[in-house]
Amino acid sequence: MGLDQYAYIKFQPEYENWLMLAEWRKHPNLQGWMERLWRRKINSSEPYEKDTLMGDEFNGVELELTLEDINNLEQDIRLERLDGGLGTTTGFFFGNKSDDEYRWHDLSFCDRAKVALKNNQAVYYNSSW
Repeated sequence: MGLDQYAYIKFQPEYENWLMLAEWRKHPNLQGWMERLWRRKINSSEPYEKDTLMGDEFNGVELELTLEDINNLEQDIRLERLDGGLGTTTGFFFGNKSDDEYRWHDLSFCDRAKVALKNNQAVYYNSSW
């Protein structure tokens, strides 16, 4: 068991066909970054907690990413602030901070996602643990 994370394209119009853009295994700060983004998008009144519990509602949520989201993610990766200044995101199955190990993989994902979005393809992030 552990934190498994995915980013993929869903092809329009049927959305049943998809293409994997990136996969991660136990990248907790990316998970925290995506959860904070999701909470902003749904106007959640629940505060973000860096210590994720088993019942957390951001488990298995399909989050659509925009070009602005990807640009912001890329900037935070380059500035080494995926944690949002809140410290490492933690969870029972999340593992240790892995920002340095995934840095180039994350930037490569951002490049692929920007190409997809500029070609009017829908990009999504999802995770499970």
